[in-house]
Amino acid sequence: MEILRYTAFTSDPAGGNPAGVVLPADGLSDTRMQEIAAELGFSETAFVSELTDRRASVRYFAPAAEVPFCGHATIATGVALAERHGAGAYVFATPVGDIAVDTEATSQGFRATLTSVEPQIRGLEAAVRTELLAILNLAEADLDPELPTLLAFAGNWHPIIPVATVDVLDGFDYDYEALRTLMAEQGWQATVDVVLRTGAASFEARNPFPPGGMREDSATGSAAASLGAYLRHLRIVEVPATVMVAQGRHMGRPSTIEVHIPEHGGILVTGSAVELGA
Repeated sequence: MEILRYTAFTSDPAGGNPAGVVLPADGLSDTRMQEIAAELGFSETAFVSELTDRRASVRYFAPAAEVPFCGHATIATGVALAERHGAGAYVFATPVGDIAVDTEATSQGFRATLTSVEPQIRGLEAAVRTELLAILNLAEADLDPELPTLLAFAGNWHPIIPVATVDVLDGFDYDYEALRTLMAEQGWQATVDVVLRTGAASFEARNPFPPGGMREDSATGSAAASLGAYLRHLRIVEVPATVMVAQGRHMGRPSTIEVHIPEHGGILVTGSAVELGA
């Protein structure tokens, strides 16, 4: 068994979002997987088992709990497998369904593209929305008046909270325990996606992650996929489209996430990953 350490959505070891990749993880108990994830302390660790003919079962654990799906750990796992078994197409059987992962070699190393499960969009109940904004210390005047707050799913449910200015994004803070409680009540197991539109096809994001035991995530592939679903649902971009999401600046770990939005079906998320030292 190898316990690997990668950082995803960057080619710089000082950037991106670190993830653990454990392979093979066959035979590990849930308790041991949770212990390893907590010991590593990364926002997620992917556990790879039943690897045969470019297909594998993958589960994801944050330091505090298992999560249904994780984008950056999927990218890291795709790159780790490509480095060991060659570039090409893989399929990951995850708790949310099969995820296609295509890998390629570039002059700067390997890149991976995941295709999400079928997205869904829901509204936020008025009372939940009011409570969420209060916990996030956001007033109505802080929000982008052209982009609504909605729930989006592309593997995990993420509240999408578009803010109006970079000052709001930079000054953003929240009540950790209150948000952890609200997310548990609502069954939100991943992050809240606080986003700022910075151009016609670009966004910057910050992602609180209390369910995983992390104050903030520096690159969130599942939230980026959910944002792509949100943009397609609202026809904010003309599909097919490619949107760039910057994240991690506020944590000193800048990352770049490519989001490819087709006319139908799953959202594609692309990024590089680089192995970290032990």
